[in-house]
Amino acid sequence: WAENRRIRRVKKAYRQKALSCHPDKNPDNPRAAELFHQLSQALEVLTDAAARAAYDKVRKAKKQAAERTQKLDERRKKVKLDLEARERQAQAHGSEEEEESRSTRTLEQEIERLREEGSRQLQEQQRLIQEQIRQEREQRLRGKPENPEGKATPKLKLKWRCKKEVESDGGYSRDVLLQLFQKYGEVLNLVLSSKKAGTAVVEFATVKAAELAVQNEVGLVNNPLKISWLEGQPQGAVGFSHPGLSQGSVRSERDYESLVMMRMRQAAERQQLIAQMQQEDKAAQPT
Repeated sequence: WAENRRIRRVKKAYRQKALSCHPDKNPDNPRAAELFHQLSQALEVLTDAAARAAYDKVRKAKKQAAERTQKLDERRKKVKLDLEARERQAQAHGSEEEEESRSTRTLEQEIERLREEGSRQLQEQQRLIQEQIRQEREQRLRGKPENPEGKATPKLKLKWRCKKEVESDGGYSRDVLLQLFQKYGEVLNLVLSSKKAGTAVVEFATVKAAELAVQNEVGLVNNPLKISWLEGQPQGAVGFSHPGLSQGSVRSERDYESLVMMRMRQAAERQQLIAQMQQEDKAAQPT
């Protein structure tokens, strides 16, 4: 279980880092492609326990050998180096070289096996990144006609119940809020108030994304969000959102039932995500 959790954290860190250094997002950086390739290779090694163990074994052996050599005084070091040189000349295929060669071959074989077995997983991760970049581009293109006169980007104010003495911040951390609102469109910025607990401001790239968030997002079941417009509210838009559902906005009973089921599924997924993040935070804290 701990290994699966570690791999999930590695993949999550890989996706976050890969988005920032992807060549499509850094067209002016000539090293972006090389850095992205190195990041992919690191993911291949870190997600395979056998390859990582072999790699660590070689590194540990080299480190121990270097430490032993460094502790020797100059005279003993010279004697040691002379003896090793004579042994290499007399025994070109000595046991030490064979052991090191076997370790190197084992590491190369494990890395090659990892490339073959993990290629599909890596391609899937890269496909998801490409899809996310494409969606962000489309959202930016859709957002341009909505803001032709250079008006301020749409911003929403978020409020929820939160007690100052409770460290959980009402169940809403910055990561949880990003998970809730990024599904409506590109989030340019999200700031939690340091002075007033239970308040935050989220800035969207497009007015459409902000409208969808105001109309549909209710937050956590046990602590709903109150969402109101701060800037960029279009004419005729709803001023704030109420936790719960409105039957007046649903055209038929079937649509209403579908919407209720969708909201229930979203709430369950959010609760599961928050519980998982809290467990990971507790596990990461030093004992």
